[in-house]
Amino acid sequence: MAGLSDLPEEILLHILSFLDPREITILQLVSRGFYNLARDDAFWRARCLEESSFLDVLHRRRRLAKQIHQALHGGAATTINGVGSSTDDSDDDGDSPRRTAESRERERVRIMANWDPCFPSERVSWYGEYIQRHGPVVVNWMQYAYDEDRASPENFIEARGVALYYPDGELGETVLAVSPLDDGGVCLWDVGGTRGKRGAIVARSRPGILFIDGPEADNRRRSKRIDSGVTECVSVDSRQHKAFFAVQSHLIEVDLQRLSVVDCESFPWSITALSAASPSVPLTIGTSLGIHLHDYRSRKPLRNDESDRVDGFERMGAKAFYERSIRHIFDDEPLPPYAPLSQPGPLSILHLQQPGREADLSDDIYVAGRFSNILHYDRRKFPSIRGSIHSGARLCSMTSLPYPFSTLDSELRRKGELSVEQVEASKSAVGGRTLVACGEYNTKGSLELYGLTSSDSAHTSTPGGLQNCTFKNRQTCSQSKLLSVVNHGTRIAFSDGSGYIKWFERDGFTEVRRCRIGHSERSQGPSIFASMPGSDDMARKLLPTRPAAKAGNGTGGGQATNVDDLLFWTGEKLGLVTFSARPGFTAEDFEQQAEMPDAETLAAQNEYSEMMRRALERQADDVRFVRDLGLPSF
Repeated sequence: MAGLSDLPEEILLHILSFLDPREITILQLVSRGFYNLARDDAFWRARCLEESSFLDVLHRRRRLAKQIHQALHGGAATTINGVGSSTDDSDDDGDSPRRTAESRERERVRIMANWDPCFPSERVSWYGEYIQRHGPVVVNWMQYAYDEDRASPENFIEARGVALYYPDGELGETVLAVSPLDDGGVCLWDVGGTRGKRGAIVARSRPGILFIDGPEADNRRRSKRIDSGVTECVSVDSRQHKAFFAVQSHLIEVDLQRLSVVDCESFPWSITALSAASPSVPLTIGTSLGIHLHDYRSRKPLRNDESDRVDGFERMGAKAFYERSIRHIFDDEPLPPYAPLSQPGPLSILHLQQPGREADLSDDIYVAGRFSNILHYDRRKFPSIRGSIHSGARLCSMTSLPYPFSTLDSELRRKGELSVEQVEASKSAVGGRTLVACGEYNTKGSLELYGLTSSDSAHTSTPGGLQNCTFKNRQTCSQSKLLSVVNHGTRIAFSDGSGYIKWFERDGFTEVRRCRIGHSERSQGPSIFASMPGSDDMARKLLPTRPAAKAGNGTGGGQATNVDDLLFWTGEKLGLVTFSARPGFTAEDFEQQAEMPDAETLAAQNEYSEMMRRALERQADDVRFVRDLGLPSF
């Protein structure tokens, strides 16, 4: 006799559409067939659309247009946004009884195409997308780093930045967070729980290795430590297992496998921003008055009198390397070229990808900061500036997509007005890329999207590679300054000065969801200020825990689903946003448990307790004997 599992997949998926998402999740445990069926991409993509704010806004817009038309024309039928509508009580999306099933399906496909945020070359796990769009969200706080001599909650050591490290490669499972500590050390946290407990510290260097004068010197002055105002102060090259830390005007290179300093480079001004490190291109460094390229892959050979200092660096710190870099200033060799800045304060440096290829970098470098323009450099013609893009805002963070962006098409898609063919044409523009920036404009948040062409394109409309495609959301994104922006799945995620992390669609206008970070005080001893307004922490920097090339591949290669969490740094602590019904870890999980005594110690403690009990009994007998005789007690 045929069972439920013998039905065609189309019918089974239709049955699944009547179930709650929690029930569908449980159904995956029945068999491998139901497991694969319950993770069907087309099913979950349709579910994401059905529960999206995009569809809610579209329905409201059509409902309002219908009411206006009824008021003006007395109930005559019309066409709204290319969709048939009438004045009867049919559904707001135009599904009247007179329309055929075929026309309704064509309209559903058209609306789906207008909403669908992914591009043809993208691989997306829509099951994972649904979880991150509509599932529960939890904020977890990473383990604190304490001073070994004063290990108490009040004496934790602040983290001064963060970057992600993939010791097994970006396709590996291990993800570590790397931070410079305020005591001059380097600390590594396990983000995914593959090398220990999730959220726990897995390795930590000795204090002081990032101080220029060495660990044994007097480093209490703030001018010798990492500048707490620099957000992009650490960058990691996972392939070569190296991390780069900006300490005042010095760039210190650390071997992450040995947690020891291997090089130090000095610059004429304080470092205010670092680009992401990649083994294929030099590191770009922003100082207060210039932009520099640092190719750590071609380091100068050491002199004979310096070769013995490298082995002794563990006890000398960065001082020897600092002195070496100072002497290089007076060498006969010319100084490396740098791009001077007319206005100080670069805060974010972005290496743009090749069009259509997430993992391959182009020669385009974009710089934003406390000036009104986004500066564009070409690495092949550095230090000459190639062009600029006017923003008018004070920008502090940038990210990009290797896919095209059109202001007009994005606006029409948001209103659901493009045909399927028009949507496909807008997504297939050759050589298009999208630059996303965030910051502050007139005390409010500013989320900005720019459509760019390739540097090699002959159709570039401006020297900066900017097409006539600019979108600036300075009204609905946030009432306070935006601090950091990243790509997270098929969404844009950013943090603001109000303590929120928000997810928007790639149109930069439609909000998907939001969560408040809260504060990281321990549950057993909260502060009296914890419940006061404005006491929440703010995420100064956001980092998706998985590269885009892997985060979206939940269906291919048997990879796990919902592994792309969001790491954040508040300026002093690290946290992790996960999409789950309960926290992945708590502060109590990292408390050191009291060591259990061994059998010999336990026996000795029991013997001592028995001896004390007998002594007390004898003392009590003596007291009763004295009382019975009527003798005075002493």
